[in-house]
Amino acid sequence: MPDNWLKTEQGRTMDSFNYRNGKLYAENVNVATIAAQVGTPVYIYSKATFMDHLKKIQAAYADIDTTVCYSIKACGNINILKSLAEAGSGFDIVSGGELYRAQQAGADMSKIVFAGVGKTDVEILEALDAGIGYFNIESEAELENLIKLCKEHGKKTKAALRVNPDIKYDSHKHITTGVKETKFGVDIERAHKVFDTYAGNGVVEMSAIHVHLGSGGKTIDPYVNYVKKILPLVADLRAKGYTIDTLDLGGGYGADYETDTVPSAADYAAGIVPLLKAANLKLILEPGKSIIANAAIMLTRTVFKKTGGEKTFVIVDAGMNDLIRPCLYEAFHFIWPAQVEEKFVPDKRAKKLNLPGTETVDIVGPVCEGADFFAKDRTMPPVARGDLVAVFSAGAYGYTMASNYNARPLCAEVLVNGDTFEVIRKRQTYEDLVALEK
Repeated sequence: MPDNWLKTEQGRTMDSFNYRNGKLYAENVNVATIAAQVGTPVYIYSKATFMDHLKKIQAAYADIDTTVCYSIKACGNINILKSLAEAGSGFDIVSGGELYRAQQAGADMSKIVFAGVGKTDVEILEALDAGIGYFNIESEAELENLIKLCKEHGKKTKAALRVNPDIKYDSHKHITTGVKETKFGVDIERAHKVFDTYAGNGVVEMSAIHVHLGSGGKTIDPYVNYVKKILPLVADLRAKGYTIDTLDLGGGYGADYETDTVPSAADYAAGIVPLLKAANLKLILEPGKSIIANAAIMLTRTVFKKTGGEKTFVIVDAGMNDLIRPCLYEAFHFIWPAQVEEKFVPDKRAKKLNLPGTETVDIVGPVCEGADFFAKDRTMPPVARGDLVAVFSAGAYGYTMASNYNARPLCAEVLVNGDTFEVIRKRQTYEDLVALEK
C-alpha cells in the first residue's frame, strides 16, 4: 500500500501529510516530534500545502484579470496571512478585526474586499481610511450608509452589489447563502432598482456584482450556472449605461475532506473563465477552505478508551471547543492514528476503510456536552491511552472557530516549512483565560 494517498499532479490538490514507515509526517517533520515539544491538542499547518493551493488557483485563472482574495475567516493566523500576501494574495474580510489582521500581515489594501451584512460605522471608516479595494454591499440600507459616511468624511470607494442568484445546491443549511431566503445580498430582481437609485451617488463607484452560493461546493455546475444567470443582469445594466467591469464570484469551493470528491481549481476555471472572457469581465475570487482546509491537521492524544453498551469510545484531549465543525455542520474529517503498523497505512481519506483489524468507534472529547464528538461509528486501527490521533483537513474553520468553553485554554498553532517547524501561536494558559477579567 502506498505511503501517501495525496495527489501532487498538475491541477489537483497537493497535501504534504504522509506516512513514512507507519509514522505521520507534516512535510519532513514527524508530527510526534511536534507533540513532544509543544503538547496536544495542536494545529499543525503545512506551508507547502497552502502555498501550492494558492498558486494552482492563480494559475488556473491566469487567462483573465483575476484577484484572488483569501478568506481570512477560514483561518486567520497572521503568519499564514503574511505568506499568502507575499505570494500575491488579496484578502476577503468580514470584520474590522480581520482588516486589522490583514494590516498586520502586510497585505495590499487595494486587494481587500469587505463583506458582511452588519458592518458598523466604525468598521466602515476603518476600511475607508485603510483604502480597501471593494465593499461587498448586502442591502440598500448598507449602501445608503456607506454613501453617507463617504460624503461626511471626504472619502471615495468602490462597491460590488451582492446579488442572490437563487440557485440551490447540495450543501449544509448553515452554509447555503445563495438563495432568496437568507440574510445575504439582494434578490436579482431588485438589482436594477438598486443601480437606478444609487449608481449616480458620486462617491461610491458601483462597478461590480458579487455572488456567493455558500460553502462546501462539490460540483462545478452550480458555479457555472450562477455565472450564466448573472451575465444577463450585467448586460442589462451595461445597456442602461452603467459600467460593470468586475464579477466577484465569492468562495465556497470545496476541499478534499474525502479523497477525490471535489473539482480542482483548473476544473472550476475551465467552466468559468470562457464565460467571463467573452463578457470582458475582471474576476475576484474569495477562496478559503480550498486553500487552507487540507493544509492542516489537528493532532490530539488519546486519554481513555471505554465501552458503553455496544459502543466503543476513544476519548481524546481535544474537544468541540477546539474543532466544532463535526457537531455544528455534521462535517466529516478523516481521523487516523499518527503511528500505525504498515498494514494500516491508508491509501485514501474515506468514511469507511475496510482494512482487516480495524474497529468501529466513536471519537469524542472531554467537553461536558453530548455534542462533543469528532466522529461516530468510524473505522480506525486500535488505539491505546497516550496514542496520538490526527484529525485531517482541519485548517479551515478549525482554530478560527475555537472557543474557551468549559474554561479550556486555546491550543497552540504550529507552522511546518520543509524540515523545520515553529510555534505561530502559543498555547493559552489559565492566567490568559482570566487576564481580561482582572
